Amino acid sequence: MKNLLRKILCISFFNFYFFHVEKVQPIVPYYYLPTLKNLQNQSSYIGKNAYQLLYLGQYEDSLNLAKLAVKINAKDEKLWLILAEAQIATKKYNNALNSLNKAEQINSNISEIYFAKSNIYLKISQQKKAKSSLKKGIKIEPNNYKAIFQLGNISLMEKNYLEAIKLFDKSIKIKPDFWQAINNQGLAYFERDDINQSIKFFKNAISIQENAEPLLGLASCVRINDTKLAIELAKKALAKDPKYVNYDYRKEQLWGEKLQASTEILLQNEQLKKDVILAKSKIIESS
Repeated sequence: MKNLLRKILCISFFNFYFFHVEKVQPIVPYYYLPTLKNLQNQSSYIGKNAYQLLYLGQYEDSLNLAKLAVKINAKDEKLWLILAEAQIATKKYNNALNSLNKAEQINSNISEIYFAKSNIYLKISQQKKAKSSLKKGIKIEPNNYKAIFQLGNISLMEKNYLEAIKLFDKSIKIKPDFWQAINNQGLAYFERDDINQSIKFFKNAISIQENAEPLLGLASCVRINDTKLAIELAKKALAKDPKYVNYDYRKEQLWGEKLQASTEILLQNEQLKKDVILAKSKIIESS
């Protein structure tokens, strides 16, 4: 009887056990747990999309995607850089600085972090910090001619013309056809009252690219000794880019007080009256 009872109990136990499992198993949910590599790949993909939207000018959408990317993977400095760029585009400068600080904490050996910081500091009129950030970036990437050029521009803003000329020269040695740096040497020399050197560099810039800025700069240099040439150059400059008729716009392009004064006198010439009126009307139409 005992043996029979044991067999019955044993059979009952196994029946209950298997019955219990069969009932419970179908309601246990299945969870997919992504691996770290999968998460990184996903965040990278989202980051690329955010960057593409940024390039297309869809700044808010880019910002939202970049935020999502760093939430998924906060240890990727490239994603923080993309987020910072989107924040700069949407004028969230303090947020962008925070994002760049995060990127720097992860990897402090990326020049783009410091160049981006410099860009922000210039936008919020903190030239000293902008200069310091540029120097850090150039230390990592010493042949970045654009960064050296920007450092020269800050020296131009500070009216340290000799330092600006040296930095522009350094930039040109790396990229000899960098007409913007050659042009800005012309700006610096004019403020140092070295008109002959200013003429030389404006001419060099024009020989590379016939841009409105060196054309008008050269016109302002020669207006006293060669009025006919000055008027011809000024007409060509205003036709190419009407914005250069505007004092404030030229100031944004870092034109100094002396060159500005010379240009204002030139633009008052009766022979340029129609060209000046036309240029101003084009600015109004485009705004």
